[in-house]
Amino acid sequence: MINTMRRRMAAGLGVLAAAATLAIAVPGSAYAAEGVLIVNGQDYADPSGCYPVEWFPASVANHTDAIAEVHSGPDCSGPVEWLVYPGETYHTETAQSVFIL
Repeated sequence: MINTMRRRMAAGLGVLAAAATLAIAVPGSAYAAEGVLIVNGQDYADPSGCYPVEWFPASVANHTDAIAEVHSGPDCSGPVEWLVYPGETYHTETAQSVFIL
């Protein structure tokens, strides 16, 4: 009887672990900002992720529905230098990358 209870408990825990793994593993719908992000004159339609700032002075024009983070380091590393809200343009001489969802 004790062995049967242990097997049932182990099976129940296995089912719970599988359900938790499935819930974490199944991604939600991918999200990209809608609109255009313009970095130094380069248009990125419906952008998502990290974009380089390749020369200075630089400008970031956000014509999307998301906030763009301007980072001081390459590959969206380093501190966030500025947040560019939808409809805004930011000019910089130090940023090296821009991140947008």
